[in-house]
Amino acid sequence: MPQSAVRSGGNDIIAAIATPPGQGGVGIVRISGPNLCSIATAISGRLPEPRRAELSDFLDAQGEVLDRGIALFFPAPHSYTGEDVLELQGHGGTAVMNLLLDRCLQLGARLAEPGEFTLRAFLNDKLDLVQAESVADLIEASSAEAARSAMRSLKGEFSATIQKMVQSLIDLRVLVEATLDFPEEEIDFLQSARAMEQLQIIQEQLEQVLLASRQGSLLQEGVKVVLVGQPNVGKSSLLNQLAGDDVAIVTEIPGTTRDTIRQSIQLAGVPIHLIDTAGLRETSDIVEQHGIARTHAAIEQADMVLLLVDCRHGLTSADQTVLAGLPARLPVLTVYNKIDLLNQAPRVEQNSLGKAVYLSAKQGEGIELLRATLLETVGWQANLAGGGVFMARQRHLRALMQAKAALECAATWLNDACQLEMLAEELRMAQQALSSITGEFTADDLLGEIFSSFCIGK
Repeated sequence: MPQSAVRSGGNDIIAAIATPPGQGGVGIVRISGPNLCSIATAISGRLPEPRRAELSDFLDAQGEVLDRGIALFFPAPHSYTGEDVLELQGHGGTAVMNLLLDRCLQLGARLAEPGEFTLRAFLNDKLDLVQAESVADLIEASSAEAARSAMRSLKGEFSATIQKMVQSLIDLRVLVEATLDFPEEEIDFLQSARAMEQLQIIQEQLEQVLLASRQGSLLQEGVKVVLVGQPNVGKSSLLNQLAGDDVAIVTEIPGTTRDTIRQSIQLAGVPIHLIDTAGLRETSDIVEQHGIARTHAAIEQADMVLLLVDCRHGLTSADQTVLAGLPARLPVLTVYNKIDLLNQAPRVEQNSLGKAVYLSAKQGEGIELLRATLLETVGWQANLAGGGVFMARQRHLRALMQAKAALECAATWLNDACQLEMLAEELRMAQQALSSITGEFTADDLLGEIFSSFCIGK
């Protein structure tokens, strides 16, 4: 989004089609800006009464009827953007919507940038930044749980929790700043005011918010899971079982999978992006070599790895080589496949690599155990789902971690009478990090980055 759009805050009139492209029963053109009376009059003959749906003919420049539909007017400041907003609800055809939008542009509006309506709502204090982001999250939600979490953020629950911690930090900062004026009584004054206890309460609240936010981040971002292992160990069969469909070709011939195969599923509302890969082995086949190269590229982008092992052979030297080549940051869940060939029961065991799931991808035995263990490995806690999860983005998590680090430093300075200036500075940094979540301290370039990911018309 251009920086001029961020800085303008709505000094001009913008318009966009607010419904998805294609044919539909209803299509909406949304207009926002100052003094929309002239545009409304030119298109529908008059400015509609505020918040009252009126049946109108929508006219072109020659007075010919383009469409007939509903006109709705929301005067400032009681509108979504905080400006005058006019919605023209017509028939949802591509041609008629484009004609209606072109008419608005002829009358002085300009085409809205992606997310610019919501940006204006933020700039006009109708929404804070968390609520604005949750609008996009609600639209993009791929599961019922993700939609519920986004709605909680849109209603302001996440923001209220952050603001409560910010206020507690402000109160503690006031106490510390006041103490600096009485250097001979600093420690006694802070002890009598129970400053350490106040700081610990804030830290405990922050830990709870971090936990809930990490759950929300899983719902928002999803998890990239790469299936790796030796050829013909059952990766494609396992992908098909998890996906509930035959998305990968399964044969007894090693090296059947030559390219990465991607499939998204949902486990407890968490988007899991599965990537089946070519078996990792030495080969002279040029096509298979390209597939193995793509396997390594997929691993670099993954959040976790499912290492498939033939339970008849256990971890071989070739499997150990695969493990040694994985990035150290990646959690690995080992899956011992083909238990049906040994007449074993599905189970979960603990080994030197962590948890291991024993299953039969061909027979579908142990798949539910794998689903539950996979969710546990990525950090999903079902007991927090429902009322306690906030839809969080990576920038929220970074800000929360910055605040956590600052508070930990503050705790080390609290009992040092010679370093109260450092204590005051760490508390200030913690407050600024938390305030950046709701947008109290936010640079224009960050706003441009956030709102450019929105759809046009929202």
